[in-house]
Amino acid sequence: MLTSQFILSILPQHTEKIFLAFSGGKDSHVLLHLLSSIPDIRHKVTAVYVNHGLQSEALAWGEHCQAIALGVHVDFHCLTVNAHKEPRQSQEEVARNARYQALQPLLTEKDVLLLAQHQEDQLETVLLQLFRGAGVQGLAGMPLSTGFGKGQMIRPLLDVSQAAISAYAEQHDLHWIEDPSNQDNTFDRNFLRNQILPQLKQRWPALDKTVSRAARHCAQSHFLNADLSRQLLHPLYNKEDQSLAIQPLLELDDNQQYLVIRQWFAMLHLRMPSEKTVITIVAEVLGAKPSANPEIKNKRYCIKRYRKKLYCFKADTMPREEGEQHWKKGLGQLALKHSTLTLCRASTGISRALWDSSTVWVRFRKGAEKIQPSGREGHHTLKKLFQEIAMPPWERGAIPLIYMNGELAAVADLWVSADFMCDSEEECLQFKWSRTNAAQEVK
Repeated sequence: MLTSQFILSILPQHTEKIFLAFSGGKDSHVLLHLLSSIPDIRHKVTAVYVNHGLQSEALAWGEHCQAIALGVHVDFHCLTVNAHKEPRQSQEEVARNARYQALQPLLTEKDVLLLAQHQEDQLETVLLQLFRGAGVQGLAGMPLSTGFGKGQMIRPLLDVSQAAISAYAEQHDLHWIEDPSNQDNTFDRNFLRNQILPQLKQRWPALDKTVSRAARHCAQSHFLNADLSRQLLHPLYNKEDQSLAIQPLLELDDNQQYLVIRQWFAMLHLRMPSEKTVITIVAEVLGAKPSANPEIKNKRYCIKRYRKKLYCFKADTMPREEGEQHWKKGLGQLALKHSTLTLCRASTGISRALWDSSTVWVRFRKGAEKIQPSGREGHHTLKKLFQEIAMPPWERGAIPLIYMNGELAAVADLWVSADFMCDSEEECLQFKWSRTNAAQEVK
């Protein structure tokens, strides 16, 4: 099974570059040897060693990997990452995330990253997910192929047994690294591999094959669930603010609501919520009275509802602005902490002459601010104006307020004060507000 034809059958047609995550262990060494034995693709291959900085031997292992790669005439690249975990974090997860973040930028379109995980790795993954109470997505284990950055991640050995890999390594007299941390049974995966699986395989010798088959069944079920979830989500989802419409969501049954919420998290690139979290969202946020203001908040995200919509934010993207900033003369853009204000020429707006002669500051809400928007009678509080356009309360503190000579002249690109609106044919300016950072001169 471990032949050049086998590898070529898995690689996509027209693959340009092949990156191999090369740890120097037996599995990745076998895959490197296979790739290097194929003249038509050897020149495309780069072996990439990632130094996680977790073992004192890491530098020596990197040198070993480089020597092996160059010995089979394959390019070599070394990456160094910080994989030290915080309290209560999983070391395996932190290391994996750091590794993937470092590897992703290497790939462009038509490039692939190969991982050497095999059938027994799949067995361990599925069992660990089962012990954690995962659903069908978790029980599907690792996919053979998936998108990765601009390219594709492939696990060509996923249906290959560990015994076949060991036989190949011995046949070709390969010399690989044995990581001593693999014997540390404080890690769940090592405990399962070293203590539990040997006993299970004595009773069920074909366990790796049968569990891999079960994982494929779960993957098929997850695919169908995901398709249904997308169909249910589509009419409820607002692309502009990434919210869900509450009323039509309430009209679905419980299981459909759970599917939609999980699909919503997937759309927002958030980790899948636990069963308890999904039930809490449905019961305490979705099912709350319209007058209530419930929220669910943790280190990763915040769930809120406002005016018949359900909102979800990553914890590090909640809009916050504070202080004030002087808008210097001649700048066409002002970069704020999380956004940018841009001056644009317009037929109506603030007089260019008045703008050029004024002292301009950008500030943020403190409360009780009022403005008379152009075209409306009387002054109105910003709170009332924000309510009229259904702007969620948590977004209002990030809205820039433009003061000219100490007076509120405009609110982002939403309203211009009637006192500052141009009433002649002179050149005028309007604002464009966006969450970017840039600065350039007005020409």
